[in-house]
Order: sequence, then C-alpha cells, then structure tokens
Amino acid sequence: MSTVASKLMTAEEFYDWANDPDNRDKYCELERGEIVEMTRPGILHGFVCANVVVILSAYCRQRKKGYVCSNDTGVIVERDPDTVRGPDVLLLEDVSSVEAMDRKWGKNPPVLAVEVLSPTDTFAKINRRVQEQLRFGTPLVWVLDPDASNVTVYRPGQPYYVVERNDELTGNDVLPDFRCNVAEFFTMPGQ
Repeated sequence: MSTVASKLMTAEEFYDWANDPDNRDKYCELERGEIVEMTRPGILHGFVCANVVVILSAYCRQRKKGYVCSNDTGVIVERDPDTVRGPDVLLLEDVSSVEAMDRKWGKNPPVLAVEVLSPTDTFAKINRRVQEQLRFGTPLVWVLDPDASNVTVYRPGQPYYVVERNDELTGNDVLPDFRCNVAEFFTMPGQ
C-alpha cells in the first residue's frame, strides 16, 4: 500500500487558511509546512505576557524607537518548508510607522522574542522555538517561567543564563538602557 504525501503549505497559504472564517477559532502555527494545533494558554500565562508588553512598551515609548506585538503575532522564521511561529511577545524595530508594518506575517527578525512557559510546554519544544528564533536572526530571546519566577536569556553563539526573581534583567547591548527587576513580570500592579 502506498501513501500519498500531502502538499506542504506555504506561509502565505497558511495566512489565508488561518483567516478563513471556518478556522478563525483555531489556535495553530505552521511547522515546516504542516499545520500544528496549539493549546490555549491560561490566565497566568496571559497575565505574565501582559506585564511583559506593558514593560517593553514603556521602554519603546521612552526611547521613541521600536514597537511591541503580542497575542502570538505570526512571524515567518523558516522558508522551504515554511514555519510560522507566534512568540508570546515581540519587540521590533523594522519600521517607524504603522503604515509600513506587515499586514500579514512578519518577515523580519524581531530585536527580542519572548516566550512564556505554559504547563504543556516541554524543554524540547521551547528549545526548538528558541533555536528557530536565533537562526532567524533574533539577537535576544527571553523565556519566562511563571512557576519559578525567572527569565532564561538566550543570545546567538553564547551560553544561556538564568536571571532570578529578585535580580535585575538588562537588555545587554541589544536593548540599550533596558533594566527591570524580574519580579515585575510576575507581580500584580501595586505590589
């Protein structure tokens, strides 16, 4: 018995598929040309993501440079076959106006990609996502762990390191003058 290989989907075809009314409620990414269904994150995950967005948006506004995207914004991290990932938060500096932004998937590497761990994440899955971002040209990747209240920092060609809850996270040379206490990502307002 022979099997018939299905045609791999391109990023452009995936965009059309994902925005078809029949598929809008599905939570998916494109991995090497194949649609992969994802689980919906919970409240804690969304809370941490929102804190990251607030902190990074304030940084961009203060610098008057860059912008932040959230809500798993699609970015094409590989071609032939195509992979479209949706990091939890992105900081980009590729355009200086809303009019110049991509209307579909992003094609340029972000300055920073942030992943917030979910209960269903495995080390292999997160490592694959981090490595895809680094190969794509993203110079800085943070992985936030809500249970441990820490941030693991990844840079191309350098060993990763962990910044603990009560320590200061910096943007190194990628995000000049960025500083915040890691606890700010995991703390309620006013605490």
